[in-house]
Amino acid sequence: MATPLHSDKLLTTVARWIELDPDPRTRTELTELLDDARQGGQVAYDSLERLFAGRLAFGTAGLRAELGPGPLRMNRLVVRQTAVGLLKYASAKLASAQRIVIGYDARYQSDEFAFDTAAIFRDAGWQVHLFDHPGPTPLLARQMLVQNADVGVMVTASHNPPQDNGYKVYLGGELSVHLEPDGLGVGAQIVSPVDLEIARTIEAVVQEDFSTDSPAPAVQPTAEVPRPTGVSTIGDQARRQYQQEALELLDPQKYPHRDLRVVYTAMHGVGGQAVTELLKAAGFADVVAVPEQFSPDPAFPTADFPNPEEAGALDLALRAAQDHGADLVLANDPDADRLSAAVYDSAGESWRQLSGDEIGALLGRHILERGPLREGWQNGHGETRPVIGSSVVSSRLLGNLAQSRGMGHEETLTGFKWLARVPNIVFGYEEAIGFDVDPVHVRDKDGISAALIFCELISDLKAKGATALSVLDEIAAEAGVHVTGQVTIRVENLADLGQITAALRQEPPTEIAGDPVVEALDLQSEPLPGKDFTPAKSTDALIYLTSAGHRVIVRPSGTEPKVKCYLEAVAAPETQQPEAVAAARGDAQQHLERMRRAMHEILGKD
Repeated sequence: MATPLHSDKLLTTVARWIELDPDPRTRTELTELLDDARQGGQVAYDSLERLFAGRLAFGTAGLRAELGPGPLRMNRLVVRQTAVGLLKYASAKLASAQRIVIGYDARYQSDEFAFDTAAIFRDAGWQVHLFDHPGPTPLLARQMLVQNADVGVMVTASHNPPQDNGYKVYLGGELSVHLEPDGLGVGAQIVSPVDLEIARTIEAVVQEDFSTDSPAPAVQPTAEVPRPTGVSTIGDQARRQYQQEALELLDPQKYPHRDLRVVYTAMHGVGGQAVTELLKAAGFADVVAVPEQFSPDPAFPTADFPNPEEAGALDLALRAAQDHGADLVLANDPDADRLSAAVYDSAGESWRQLSGDEIGALLGRHILERGPLREGWQNGHGETRPVIGSSVVSSRLLGNLAQSRGMGHEETLTGFKWLARVPNIVFGYEEAIGFDVDPVHVRDKDGISAALIFCELISDLKAKGATALSVLDEIAAEAGVHVTGQVTIRVENLADLGQITAALRQEPPTEIAGDPVVEALDLQSEPLPGKDFTPAKSTDALIYLTSAGHRVIVRPSGTEPKVKCYLEAVAAPETQQPEAVAAARGDAQQHLERMRRAMHEILGKD
């Protein structure tokens, strides 16, 4: 007998959800909770209340959350409702061509979510192209253009913890051009307001499912989700094509050197085979894979948080580099769209992991010197020069360098969905170790082709007696010292993410580490400098510039329950001599630490 505290509406909603749920695991879990709650169990009722307190928000990053039952978790019912909403939205916009490509990584239930999506689109008469086994996100992004697909879905939670999964959506073909006539968004992830329109369609699907006059669902729970029949398979041919196209990015005449010992870790993800085979096909034969992390494993047994940027994530790779006398360490995140690197610092006699900004500067200078790596970058949108792009939270160093070299530079909002839309872009990066060296073929970050070009760069430096660290000093001498870092505030509840930036809007800082704030920018209501503001480009981010040229940006993460505070301290070397650059770098690093302490105090987390 239910207690008076129990809501009949909640229990009715849960019962309906169970009827709709095709997964016997989550169905059983909810049934046990519901039976207990109906008998007056307060703990069970409270659990149901938490699980049904809302619904996963579909945004420009699609969906990403912990696996589990109910509308606030990733599960087969949430995915099926999302897929039906996406199908209805896309079908309503299209006159004829209807084609979808679907990829998935090796996380728990990734294949199930992909197979359910494929079956839903197949049953609606769409041409469905489904990968034959788990693979990297960049291969899915490439197939968007190869197949001229209208919709792309990649099932992945990227570098999130093992218990998470996610659902990325790309648009292309006729659908993308219909929505964005300039064609810049073809093959890229969605941007606002498309995400809001899809979200509204998904909500209509959910309301119909839970309508009181809706017919009883004919759902047969199945413990295993079979690979759907009647769909086209994307297999080895696509992988070989990707590899061949990546090899075309190399310049073996000007950059012939291949004497490089590389230690590589796939971080238990799906990039291992693609990266090692690509490097060997390019002539980088001396590749040592970290065996404990090479094969895909959804449990991520050696990395609780499989993000190469996390402290300790590269320990096994760095140990292997020491043991094998390596020249370079490379790491992908689990879906291989990001790239991390470490190099040996002879001065400190230790290995040093490069930041995303440092890798971006190195790759950016390499492309400034080489020129665009592939033809076809011109798209007739005004600018006639090739353009390098970086997100606003990335260092300003590469922009300064591009300006000094006469190449165009574009700063965008955070996310490759915006970088992909930069006219004439030939290289894009953001500080969270995301790089795109081939925007003509892949309209998203790509840790596989970036690994190849980084090897080309490092092997050339080795042949010349230079290092990545010495080149970073050369870049600083030319464009100024830029030292970056972060303050990260984790929250328990995603609803709390906006509270930190809301508090800063109420009481903005007037100085940071003793340096007066001379300019403040609120990207919720103001555009980036030189841009036009539209509601679609509104984002919860605050930028503070100080009188000395230092910068702080505060924004909630788009994929994780944390608020990020991006710090950048700058200094101008008195001369271009190494000693002057080192002195300026030391000054900037000291000020960065003062900024770090100051922001902890400002955010109330000291």
